[in-house]
Amino acid sequence: MQRGQAEVVALKALGWLSGNEALMPVFLGATGATLNDLRDRAGEPEFLASVLDFLTMDDAWVTGFCEAEALPYDAPLAARRALPGGGEVHWT
Repeated sequence: MQRGQAEVVALKALGWLSGNEALMPVFLGATGATLNDLRDRAGEPEFLASVLDFLTMDDAWVTGFCEAEALPYDAPLAARRALPGGGEVHWT
C-alpha cells in the first residue's frame, strides 16, 4: 500500500472511531489525545499511525471498521506498515 492510500485508510479509521461512542473515549484515554488533537493533527502521518496502532489492538475493532468501510480485513495493518514507524520488525 502506498503512503497516500494508507493515510486515507487511517482517516477513515479516525472517522469510524469518532462515530463510535463506546470506543472513542477508550482511544482518547489510551493515546492521551484530546478532541482538539483529532482536528489539529488529523493530517499528520505520525498521528494517523497512532490511530491504526490503536485500531489493530483488537480483532473486533478491525472487523467492525473494515465491514463498515467495505475494506479487506488486512487493510488497517497494511496501511500501518506504510506510515512512519510501521516497517516490519525482524528479530533475527
